[in-house]
Amino acid sequence: MLTIKRKHLSWVLFLLLGVGYFSTMSNLDTNYFWKSLIIMMPIQIGAIIYITYSRIQNSEVKIQK
Repeated sequence: MLTIKRKHLSWVLFLLLGVGYFSTMSNLDTNYFWKSLIIMMPIQIGAIIYITYSRIQNSEVKIQK
């Protein structure tokens, strides 16, 4: 029986989201300047979430010591 691990399921979900996002951005009829800003937004939001999460984790470790 084929079992799908949680990590593989996450990769498939991110792949589908990426394909959908790329398809939507490709069909968007706007100025190239605004399109480039809209394309970069998820990357910036992801970076902010990652940095915030890592700082929260580091501060919790320091408090416990």
